[in-house]
Amino acid sequence: MSVPDLSVNIGSLALKNPIMPASGTFGYGTEFADFFDASLLGAVVLKGVSRTQVEGNPCPRIYETPAGMLNAIGLQNIGVEALVRDKIPVLKNIGMPVIANIWGRSEDEYVEVAAFLEDSKDISALEMNISCPNVSKGGLEFGSNPQVAAGLTSRVRKVTSKQLWVKLSPSAPSIAELARAVEDAGADAVSLINSIPAMAVDVETRKPQLANLIGGLSGPAIHPIAVRMVYQAARAVKIPVIGIGGIASVEDVLEFMIVGAAAVQVGTMSFANPLIFGELIDGIYKYCERNGIERLRDIIGSLDYARD
Repeated sequence: MSVPDLSVNIGSLALKNPIMPASGTFGYGTEFADFFDASLLGAVVLKGVSRTQVEGNPCPRIYETPAGMLNAIGLQNIGVEALVRDKIPVLKNIGMPVIANIWGRSEDEYVEVAAFLEDSKDISALEMNISCPNVSKGGLEFGSNPQVAAGLTSRVRKVTSKQLWVKLSPSAPSIAELARAVEDAGADAVSLINSIPAMAVDVETRKPQLANLIGGLSGPAIHPIAVRMVYQAARAVKIPVIGIGGIASVEDVLEFMIVGAAAVQVGTMSFANPLIFGELIDGIYKYCERNGIERLRDIIGSLDYARD
């Protein structure tokens, strides 16, 4: 058997393998340089960026749970102009696709960020985080309502020729309906899921563990929920689906792909094990060799429904 081909495609974008870091867990693409050669990844997804610099929430804003992590970072970032000026040039020589994750407090801000990044030839795609408060809709998430999400996607689609990925919120009443809405509005792919709103309390002080009170739960605790939602989204749309949520092993990656994900993003576990990316890629090779799989992409959506 020849060496297994781990390459996958997200639309017209070719990835050498399906492994990417999740936005917000890999900084601006260079922070893991002492642990891992980022050029081995399929692509790198950058920390979310807004129109102007954001300081984020006060500390404490991270809390470890028995099977994951709560975070309330508050989308802290340097702003899109500083990203293009100071960070993107450093990534030119990494030799893989760079994905910019974008967000805003209003639709206009999303459009401004996307338009600003349009001329950056070193960015291959935009991942639009719609799990942000929509100030014009009373603070509801853009991703909670399919019509609002579709409207935002349509507006951003008009100002960018880059691939547009939409990162879906697990808070949506129907993930399938939400995925179809953004597909119809021009999304090239959907990524899911984002962290799940959650909280924790110190019983001795009776104070919240996070200064922001509520944060996002990520890590292995949410993996089965993410697998279910990826399965539902993949059955609902024709565009590629990217699986995110609690990946801690090769089996977790393969689960996502078997239910329909074309690629995956790894987040929380990289804090516990910065070497996880290389371990996953190596593990996928071994899985393919062990099972006689020549092309990894052949397992995408291969879930067997048969019951004995």
